[in-house]
Amino acid sequence: MTRGVDEEKRATLKRFAAAGAAAPFAALGGDSDATGGSDTRDAIVGYVAATPGAHFSKLRDDLQLGTGETQHHVDRLLSEGTIVSWRDGDYRRFFPADRFSAFERTALGYLRRSTPRGMVIALLRNPDATGADLAEHLGVSRATVSSHAAALESAGLLSREDGYALEEPETLLTLLVRYADSFDAAADALAADAADLISHDP
Repeated sequence: MTRGVDEEKRATLKRFAAAGAAAPFAALGGDSDATGGSDTRDAIVGYVAATPGAHFSKLRDDLQLGTGETQHHVDRLLSEGTIVSWRDGDYRRFFPADRFSAFERTALGYLRRSTPRGMVIALLRNPDATGADLAEHLGVSRATVSSHAAALESAGLLSREDGYALEEPETLLTLLVRYADSFDAAADALAADAADLISHDP
């Protein structure tokens, strides 16, 4: 059983390491060391490039690394300036260095959360959607939508002056489409319909 887990871990690291090695921003992890070397750091670089805004636990779990192992390599990549971290409430999220604006980092942090992402997708599809519409569409309470809407407004991603209106909707759409594979089926479906949404002029 352990051998199977180890082989799965190696395959996962190899897949993301290939992406990391090809990443245009990568200063990468440098020389190998006793704790796993540059292959693991390349995998982290590749993972962060494909899943910007992922928090520490998700990065660790998706790459099947130990906590200490992850912390060691992440700290080295941060000190080298290959990746950067962004505090998002209780989460520390990771991004490729010099890749995203403050608005984009904030947006990606919220898009990594299921309900805010669902709200953004629904509003991109239907800018006239009300709180009640969003609650019904997402299968959550009206109070839940209101709470998340307040957080999105505080983060500068949503205006509630006259209904719900996304700030920089083109940027939000671009992020969802570009990283659709790292989100969910709703983001994949949005990406498939992106051309129609971009041409829509309400």
